[in-house]
Amino acid sequence: MTLHFAYGANMSRAVMRRHAPGASPLGAAQLAGYRFLITGDGYASVVPAMGQTVHGVLWRITPRDRVTLDSWENVDGGLYRVAMLPVTHARRRLNALVYCARPSGEGRPKPGYMELVIAAAREWGLPEAHVQSLAGWNAATASGTDVRKLGDLA
Repeated sequence: MTLHFAYGANMSRAVMRRHAPGASPLGAAQLAGYRFLITGDGYASVVPAMGQTVHGVLWRITPRDRVTLDSWENVDGGLYRVAMLPVTHARRRLNALVYCARPSGEGRPKPGYMELVIAAAREWGLPEAHVQSLAGWNAATASGTDVRKLGDLA
């Protein structure tokens, strides 16, 4: 089994049920020394940033889940790369698989993407300040998107 730290769409239980059905959530976790951003491709990533912390969800994934998640994150195509990074969960420091996007600068989120991420962050009870920082990225998207219609994301 592998630990996976999710900070974007993979925080969503629906996304993980679809792309990693054997995954089990361990709960909220933090990645210190990084910050959240939306890439030029329109999806979430994390980049090193002293003094900052990214909040997310820690999952235990099976080897099969890892294969399907790597495919979903387009690792072979170069959209994301895999990094093993130290995260904190329940006051314990653990190494977890983190998907980091290719460098493409900062961009605007795909329509509906941040609604999914924000809903998942709220579902997991992540700190309100973090949820609000996620909502700041949402300003660039069209309003009124129904998360339930985001079949390609979930």
